Amino acid sequence: MNVQYLLNLLMSGLTKGSIYALIALGYTMVYGIIKLINFAHGEIYMIGAFTALIFASLLHYMGVNMILILVISMAFAVVFASGYGIIMEKIAYKPLRDAPRLSALISAIGMSLFLQNYVLIIQTERFLPFPRLIPDFPFLAPIQSFISSRQIVILAVTLVVMVFLSILIKFTKIGKAMRATSQDKTMSLLVGINVNKVVSVTFLIGSATAAIGGVLIATYMGQINYKIGFLAGIKAFVAAVLGGIGSIPGAVLGSFILGLTESLGTGYISSDYEDVFAFLFLILILTFRPSGILGKPETQKV
Repeated sequence: MNVQYLLNLLMSGLTKGSIYALIALGYTMVYGIIKLINFAHGEIYMIGAFTALIFASLLHYMGVNMILILVISMAFAVVFASGYGIIMEKIAYKPLRDAPRLSALISAIGMSLFLQNYVLIIQTERFLPFPRLIPDFPFLAPIQSFISSRQIVILAVTLVVMVFLSILIKFTKIGKAMRATSQDKTMSLLVGINVNKVVSVTFLIGSATAAIGGVLIATYMGQINYKIGFLAGIKAFVAAVLGGIGSIPGAVLGSFILGLTESLGTGYISSDYEDVFAFLFLILILTFRPSGILGKPETQKV
């Protein structure tokens, strides 16, 4: 067995898993609060990448340092994507909050198609080049054969985001309000929690993490187009279901398992079946654990 080849596959899988995790966190947070599958979430990830491209191109033309370009363009991407997420919730989901779940689901699919075609207006080519904003770090020279600086940054940023979210949800006032709303929305209203504010903040946080993932994968791959959010969003949804939809640790665990499964499957079997590996693994897990790896089965009162 070629050890270096295996290490390359493992790092590639962890990198994919990190990106899936940043998107899946938004899926699982929104579902945990209002029981909605936001199928337009992948398009927020795509909008974050396009926003970063616009500002990165402008700053690069002005001669700004690459690392500073990455930080500034990511900040603008987070702001714009968060704004889109909140507006989307107010327009497409809030009026349907008490409607049947199928109505909200159809609205989410409609928002996904709308945002794709909205961005398509400014896309003049099949793929748009994205600048490589993360330089090669000299200290990684001895191990750069199986891990790159871009992979290190993606893993580090994902870790920081996960720690931040864990602290936010467990120890802050808004985090406690999120947990209360998730458990019982009616009782939360009765004790004075502003449920509308909690839902808006949830969409804001989920959109921000998706935008960060969009910027990181764009600078990693070096190109973007208006469709990048669709498949990434589906994969992140699979990861969230795999780990247990509604569970933040489950979303992260499912994302890394999915990323590693895809990477090892394409590396040792065939790259033609990358998407097949993801969904076959999901079917296998859900056959034995219908609620996901860390999910808790819902009990219905009669």
